[in-house]
Amino acid sequence: MDASRMQPTKRSPGRQGQRAGHEDRRAAILEAALEVFAERGYQGATIAAVAERVGLSQQGVLHYFPNKQTLLINVLALRDNLDVLMVTAQGRMTTLDFLAELVDRNAERPGIVQSFTVLAAESVTEGHPARDYFVERYTLLRRMLTAQLVRDLGGDPPRGATHAEIAALLIAVLDGLQQQWLLSPDEVDMPGLLRTFLSLIRPSDSD
Repeated sequence: MDASRMQPTKRSPGRQGQRAGHEDRRAAILEAALEVFAERGYQGATIAAVAERVGLSQQGVLHYFPNKQTLLINVLALRDNLDVLMVTAQGRMTTLDFLAELVDRNAERPGIVQSFTVLAAESVTEGHPARDYFVERYTLLRRMLTAQLVRDLGGDPPRGATHAEIAALLIAVLDGLQQQWLLSPDEVDMPGLLRTFLSLIRPSDSD
């Protein structure tokens, strides 16, 4: 192909700049919404509060996200997208050791950890718009971790537990550590304690 045909037209930089500006503004709104959800939960959050945080009018926010529920859906997707990017950057599938590395990464982004902790707790209430998301997320996590435990531990896991039981316990440990870390970050070593738990579920040489 003629390389000259690949050169942008004179109008392309403007269109590219507008697209970049659109994505930057959208990302800024999501960051602001994440902070507001973390502080107030879904029920207490308002479009007005998000708009004030990001320096826009309410209509400016609604131009990108037509309602609070759409904003919530995109905030929930934000953490998943960041985790996927980390997996892609590492060029390997999740393992138990890689799970510990994700927790290391989470310790660097307390806003996302807090928003997910608040929204997950809220989602158990009747009619909460994030309920289905978290039901599906936990179901998928249990399945994925069960399969990963089978690969990493092999055979029968220690102490008579099943792989599925350990998967559910591992998720409980992750969630509990996040909440304790948010409340007492100087006292709770979230990544270190997770690695301690992982060492407990791995068979010892004498098993």
